[in-house]
Amino acid sequence: MVAGVRNAAVDDPDEAESFASDGGSMWRLYATYGRENVGDAVLGAVMTLFARSTGLLPPLLLGLAIDAVLLGTRRYELPLVPGTWVPETAAGQVWFTAGVLVAAALASAVASWLQGYGWNHFAQNIQHALRVDAYEVLQRQDRAFFDDTRTGELLSVLNNDVNQLESFLTDGVSSTLRLVALVVGVGVVLATLNPWLALVSMTAVPLLAVFTFVFVRRVQPKYARMRGRVGELNARLENNVGGIEVIKTEHAEAYEVDRVREASRAYYDANWDAIRTRITFFPGLSLVSGLSFALTFVVGALWVLNGPPAFLSGTLSPGEFVAFMLYTQQFVWPLAQFGQIINSYQRAKASSERVDGLLRAERSVGERADALTLDAVAGRIDYEGVTFGYGESTALARGDDDGDDDVPRSPVLRDVSFDVEPGGTVGVVGPTGSGKSTLVKLLVRLYDPDDGVVRIDGHDVRDLSLASLRRAVGYVSQEPFLFYGTVRENIAYGTFDATDEEVRTAARRAAADEFVENLPDGYDTLVGERGVKLSSGQRQRLTLARTFLKDPAILVLDEATSHVDTETEALIRRSLDDFAADRTTVAIAHRLSTVKDADEILVLDGGRIVGRGTHAELLDADGLYANLWRVQAGDIEALPDSFFEEALARRAVLESDGGE
Repeated sequence: MVAGVRNAAVDDPDEAESFASDGGSMWRLYATYGRENVGDAVLGAVMTLFARSTGLLPPLLLGLAIDAVLLGTRRYELPLVPGTWVPETAAGQVWFTAGVLVAAALASAVASWLQGYGWNHFAQNIQHALRVDAYEVLQRQDRAFFDDTRTGELLSVLNNDVNQLESFLTDGVSSTLRLVALVVGVGVVLATLNPWLALVSMTAVPLLAVFTFVFVRRVQPKYARMRGRVGELNARLENNVGGIEVIKTEHAEAYEVDRVREASRAYYDANWDAIRTRITFFPGLSLVSGLSFALTFVVGALWVLNGPPAFLSGTLSPGEFVAFMLYTQQFVWPLAQFGQIINSYQRAKASSERVDGLLRAERSVGERADALTLDAVAGRIDYEGVTFGYGESTALARGDDDGDDDVPRSPVLRDVSFDVEPGGTVGVVGPTGSGKSTLVKLLVRLYDPDDGVVRIDGHDVRDLSLASLRRAVGYVSQEPFLFYGTVRENIAYGTFDATDEEVRTAARRAAADEFVENLPDGYDTLVGERGVKLSSGQRQRLTLARTFLKDPAILVLDEATSHVDTETEALIRRSLDDFAADRTTVAIAHRLSTVKDADEILVLDGGRIVGRGTHAELLDADGLYANLWRVQAGDIEALPDSFFEEALARRAVLESDGGE
């Protein structure tokens, strides 16, 4: 974190609740994350005011020089400057004027640099802290959040939206302060020079206010829509880059180009809709500002030539008129630029609501304040009446903002109960979509059950700290994942203090040491993104080595050998049998031979346990397990017709529900 900012929007529930998505969330984000760097903002603000103040001198000096030096109609006098400093001769006054102009320019340049330093340093610190905290919140979310939310959408929030907030803080806020300082300063000077002519110059202000109000009302929903389209486009691009191998092998390039074109067109349409509003608004502001400037020139020129027109009164010298016009230009044209600031503000507001939505996203899997630490783990596992169903649960995923969890949850597990004694081994088998993987994901709290309880050593897993729970359970997924980095870094991931020898020992136990030594740089070989430089079997062996290094009390194997050949599987099985000998093991298997020696085998179908027992007992029962065994033994002719009918029915349910 930057300057001590520590997830302020997350750790304090009351403060997190205050981040409402009504536009005020943007300023509260800035305030929360800017507290530790307020000195930079003060520096930027003070220097902005000083730079604008020095910018008021040139027109005043020019008007004075025209009247006092060129025309000789008044004395050369400057406010706050002693008369003894001013030369008596006209030539001396010219050089004095030039010296003051140079000094003002130098002061303005230094102030502008300090202003830029202050605002940019302030904005960059906020950007960094906000992005890190947003990622921390994202990483804390339960697995259901990621099931419901596209990766590209999340990347868009972490990158594009956070950058948009930084951009507005760097340019928009400082520009607003500069504009306010300039308008107030110039307004005071104009009123001092000639209050009547100042009123003429300000005729544009009410019209500009009306223009701005209309623009804000129209463009705000368009920018919100545009940010959503950006997320959708990023999601499509991220998905396609990740699936480039499938796209190529299926020769689907043209199909995916069409889908990207469609997503890009949706973004184009939303963006162009906002652009049309913006490009219509800005010329209108410029026209009003130009008419106001022209009106001021006509009235002022006629005043100099013929005296005060109509009901106006007072005098206006040529020098004052020139100074007045220069000040009017500084006053009117920046008002036209106010539209750019409003435009930037609306973009930042749309982005802030998305960032705020991520920061406020609630977790269904949380850690209690009084969570227990699971220290000495015996390894007993109990499932009691466990029911669970997947359901879309995040407003960010659906693109709405009401946060209502009103999506029906279809049960994947139904009233599941079983127990495993410490050191015991249970196998879990069943058709695809029967709930096998979901069953073990509840043990490590990737999800929490809708009903029922999952216990370890008599403790409800919801009462345990997540760190101690997940340290006690080694989970090997059927989809091995490696991070971009070296082989050593991937094996030691999660056990970051492991020695090189411990890493090598874990690799040997996972039958990975030999192939690693044959890699170009051995354990220092870069595996590529997601381990793309390795085969699926090699990736699986490295993930097994990672679990062996962790040395958990409970081992969960979710098709742990599904990506290796038969010979490698034999080597891994021998290592696994040795590793699991003194620890509780839950093994999911499609290949029933891998669990036939388990103390107990659970047979799942439709989310329910439809059979349990040893391998021999289940074969004798001649139920679903026996039929699955016949399938893998190639004895298809021995299968009853009811097996095929039930298999077809299961496939129909899977295809309609999207799988497990």
